[in-house]
Amino acid sequence: MSNEFLWFLMMATNFLFIMAIYRLWGKQGLLCWIPVSVILANIQVVKLVSLFGITATLGNIVYASAFLVTDILSENHGKEDAKQAVYIGFFSLIATTVIMNLALQFTAHPDDFAQGAMETIFKIMPRLAIASLIAYGLSQMHDVWAFHWWREKTNGKHLWLRNNLSTLVSQALDSVVFTFVAFYGTLPLGVLWEIFISTYVLKFIVAACDTPFVYLARRIKETPKFTSQKVN
Repeated sequence: MSNEFLWFLMMATNFLFIMAIYRLWGKQGLLCWIPVSVILANIQVVKLVSLFGITATLGNIVYASAFLVTDILSENHGKEDAKQAVYIGFFSLIATTVIMNLALQFTAHPDDFAQGAMETIFKIMPRLAIASLIAYGLSQMHDVWAFHWWREKTNGKHLWLRNNLSTLVSQALDSVVFTFVAFYGTLPLGVLWEIFISTYVLKFIVAACDTPFVYLARRIKETPKFTSQKVN
């Protein structure tokens, strides 16, 4: 199978898992997805692949799925629940980085085979960790704010518009902050822009494809199971 086919398959799989966890556990399920997405994204990002003729890292899909989750929470449950999801994701990034780097300090047994692989994945330089935290915090908080700003401007109409505008701008903010905080001064400016553009193009595709799932999530919330639980 081609990388492009696998990429679209992974995107559909992520969206379907989000719908499933929402259908099964409601708001709490979406809050659980946030740490899953940010941790998996930071594991997948170390793998380079070729997609649509450009070199890219994995992790863009599962990371972008966090924006879908915060938009669903904003639409169906309110701004405070969406903010809570952002805080959980931020805490998850810090906890994973600290705990796994502590784990790497243990002296490996002579028969151990995992230390090298774990170092490749989890031994993050402080600058990269800081870049990831800043980019995540700023972009997610902007996404929550922008979603509700557009909701007020459109009098609660045009869900597709606020979902796309808030996410596309937020993901651009995320990409530019991470790229320049992490790599400015270490790579030529032209290379930085190439990294930013390739990353954002993939996130743009994900954002454009997630809109039907925001509507589906609203339908899920209106099902008898949810209304009987008084999900607000």
